[in-house]
Amino acid sequence: MSCSIARLMIISRMMYFFSAIVYVFSAALIPSLAGAADYVGISQCVACHKAQTELWTGSHHDLAMQHATDKTVLADFNNTQFTYAGITSSFYKKNNNFMVRTDGPDGKLRDYEIKYVFGVTPLQQYLVELDNGHLQALTIAWDTRDKQDGGQRWFHLYPDEKITHKDELHWTRTNFNWNGMCAECHSTNLEKNYDSNADTFKTSWSEIDVSCEACHGPSSKHISWAKKEPGWESLNNNKGLDVSFDERKGIEWRLNTETGNAQRSSERTTEKEIQVCAQCHSRRSVISTEYSPGKPFLDHYMPRLLDEGMYFADGQIQDEVYVYGSFLQSKMYHAGVTCSDCHEPHSHQLRAEGNGVCLQCHAADKFDTPKHHHHKADSKGALCAECHMPPRNYMVVDPRHDHSFRIPRPDLSVQLGTPNACNQCHVDKDAAWSSAQVKQWYGSTSSGHQQFASAIDGARKGNPEAGRLLAEQINNMATPDIARASAISYLPRYLDQTNFEVIQRGLKDDDAMVRMASIGALEGLQPTLLVQLVFPLLDDPVRSVRIEAARVLAAVPTGQLKGEQLSIYNKAAGEYIDSQLANAERPESQLNLGNYYATIGAADKAEVAYKKAIELEDVFIPAYINLADLYRAQQKEVEANKVLRKAVKTVATSADANYALGLSLVRSKQADNAVEYLMKASELDDQNSRYVYVYAVALNSTGQQTQAIKVMQDAQNRFPEDRDILSALVAFHRDAGNDFAAQSYMNKLQKLR
Repeated sequence: MSCSIARLMIISRMMYFFSAIVYVFSAALIPSLAGAADYVGISQCVACHKAQTELWTGSHHDLAMQHATDKTVLADFNNTQFTYAGITSSFYKKNNNFMVRTDGPDGKLRDYEIKYVFGVTPLQQYLVELDNGHLQALTIAWDTRDKQDGGQRWFHLYPDEKITHKDELHWTRTNFNWNGMCAECHSTNLEKNYDSNADTFKTSWSEIDVSCEACHGPSSKHISWAKKEPGWESLNNNKGLDVSFDERKGIEWRLNTETGNAQRSSERTTEKEIQVCAQCHSRRSVISTEYSPGKPFLDHYMPRLLDEGMYFADGQIQDEVYVYGSFLQSKMYHAGVTCSDCHEPHSHQLRAEGNGVCLQCHAADKFDTPKHHHHKADSKGALCAECHMPPRNYMVVDPRHDHSFRIPRPDLSVQLGTPNACNQCHVDKDAAWSSAQVKQWYGSTSSGHQQFASAIDGARKGNPEAGRLLAEQINNMATPDIARASAISYLPRYLDQTNFEVIQRGLKDDDAMVRMASIGALEGLQPTLLVQLVFPLLDDPVRSVRIEAARVLAAVPTGQLKGEQLSIYNKAAGEYIDSQLANAERPESQLNLGNYYATIGAADKAEVAYKKAIELEDVFIPAYINLADLYRAQQKEVEANKVLRKAVKTVATSADANYALGLSLVRSKQADNAVEYLMKASELDDQNSRYVYVYAVALNSTGQQTQAIKVMQDAQNRFPEDRDILSALVAFHRDAGNDFAAQSYMNKLQKLR
C-alpha cells in the first residue's frame, strides 16, 4: 500500500521501553543462541518456507517499497506533464534515471531524481531524496488502475485544495517525510537514525519491503533451531521465534443452526496476531523505537481513539484509520475473530471470493439470500461487505472497507447525520427513505453492536444530556473498550460528582486505553487530588499509561512529592521525555517537550523546544502560540506579540494565530487593533463559537454596540445552546436598554439550565 498522510496530524509521539525476560545462555558455550536474535533476511527463509514465500511474492507487502527501475516504475515518465495549483511538473528520464521537475521547498521548479517507488496498486507514489538524508514522497501520484476505470494518469492527492510550498501538506515538508512517516511500515527492521542537532537522517533497513521478519521478528534463533545447532532444544517452545501465531491452531468455528452464526470452539485468550498486524494497520503514534513482533502493542504504540475528524460519532471511519480502531469496535473482534480468519496472512488476500469469506461462519441459507439482504442475487447489494463493511475512498482512488462490521443504521443518519451503507449506493434517495425501507424489511431496526453513537454525538455537539449518556456507555461493559475510552475523553466537559466517580473507576479499569483516557480526563485537577488519584498509575504495567500519568502529574509542584514518591515520578518523567526525543524530527514532539518543560517551570528548555518545533516546520502554528504563552507568563508581552505577528505573517489563514494575536493586542491595551484579527479568526473558523463570542465582546468594548449585538445574534442562531453567547446577549441588550430582548434571551438561557 502507498504511504498515506492525513491533514492536521498533530499527535503526541511518545516512546516505550519494554522490559522483557531474556533467557541468556553462556556465550562461550552456545554463542549462536546468546543474547537477542538478529535479522537474517528472507533468503534464509525460502528453503524451508517455499509455499509461504510464493504466496508473499507479489503481495502488497512484497511491493511496499522498491528501487526505481524500469520494472518497478509503473508511471509514464515519457516527458509527460501534470499541472496543479499553477505549477506544471514534468516527468522524464535522464541517463536511465527517472526524473521529475517540480516545485521545491522554495516554490521554484527544480529537477529531482526518483530514488524509490512506493506501493503498487491502486496508486504508486515516488520518493525523492533531499538534503541530509530526507526522503520525501511526492504528492503527485500515478493512478495504476486500468484506463477504462479512470486510471493510467498522474493525479494530486489533494485535488480539491491548492497545496503550495507554504502549505503543511507540500511534499517537501514534514508530513510527507518518508523517514519519519512512512518507512516504519514499508520496510523491515527500520532504523531511523535521526540526528536532531544536524537535522539529518541516516536511515537503514535490513530489507527494503515488508518481509518475513517484519511480522515474525528477527529469526537468527529460529535458524539455529531449524539447523539443530547446540542448545536448539531450549528454543522448542516457539521454535526460536519471538512470537508464534498459534491462536487459530486447533480452533473450529461451529455453526449454530438456530442463529446461523458460528461460535469459536474455545475462547481467544491472546491478541498476538491482531497486535502484530496493528503495528501498521492502525492510526497510532509511535511511542517506542524498540518494537519487534511479539511485544505488546500498547507498550510501543498509542492508538487514536474515536476522535472527531477520525471517526464519525457512531464509530464509522471518516479519515484513514487503517482498520484496527474499527475492528476493536466490532462484534467479530469480541467473538474471537482474528485477522487470518478472513485474510491469508502471506498473500493478504481474502480466504474466499465474494461472500465466501463471510460464509465461513455465517449460514448461506440464512444470510446469503434475498430474504436477508433484499437485493437481487449476484448484485452489488447482495455482497455482505457492501452493507456491513461499506468502503470509503482515501488518497483519491484507494477504497478501504470499514472493519467495524456494523448493521446499517440509516435511522441514525436521520437523527445524527452519520453516513450509512444504504445511501452510499442509493445516492438518489435520502436517509429517511432508507430508514423506512429497513423498517419495512426487518420490522424494527436492530441497534447492532455499536450503541454509543448518541452519547458521542451529544458530547461533540454540547448536548446537556451528553454527560449522562457518556456515563451510561462507560459503565456498560458490553460497549467496546475503545468507545468507552473515547467517551471518557469527552467527559470533562460534563463533569459532576457522578461522572467524577466514573473517571475514578476508569483509573482501575482492566483496559489500558480506558485507564489512559481517565488519566487525561483529570488534567487540571487540584494537585493534591492528582497525586492521590493518578500517582498509583506511575507503576502501571503498560508504559503508555505510566508516561501519560507522568505528563499529567507534571503540574504537581515537586515539593508535594518526597522521597520514594519523587523517585518514582522522576523515573516515569524521564521515560516521557525520552519518548518525545525518539521522534525529535516531528514538531509535535518538540511541542510536547516544550509543554512539559513549561509546566514544570523549566522556561529556558521550553523556549528551546518551541523554537525547534518552528525551525522544523515554520507553518506549525501551535508552537508559535505556546511560545507566545510562555513569554506572556514571563510578562514579556512585547515578545509574545512579535511571535504571533510572525505566525500570522507565515500562515495568514490560520484562525488560531489570528485569534491569539487578537487576544495579545487586547492585553496590550490595543483593543481597536485587536478587532481586525478577532474578526478574521471568527471568519476563518466559523464553527468555533468561542472565536465569534470574543470578537463580539471586543466590538462591544470598543463602542461598536450595534455591530456587537448583530454579530452575537448571528452566533446565537448558529450555536443555540451556547450559554456564553446567550449571557452576552442578555448583557448587551440590557446595556442598550432593550429590556424585552434581554428577557427573551434570559428565558432561553434558563431553559438550558
